[in-house]
Amino acid sequence: MRMIVLFAGTMAAVALVFRWRYRILNTLLAIGFLRKFAVQLSMSSPSVRRIFIPWMFQGKSN
Repeated sequence: MRMIVLFAGTMAAVALVFRWRYRILNTLLAIGFLRKFAVQLSMSSPSVRRIFIPWMFQGKSN
């Protein structure tokens, strides 16, 4: 019985976080040092850097 209650509580928490994921993310990234940490963490990944750096610095093609 205890495992069922624990499983149901975990699933409810996951559902709430999934439903409000963008609101939670915007709230966390509004805090300066967390935003800086998230950018540093993501840019330390070679695959993210390989994708975003050329995209950010490309010129207009018109």
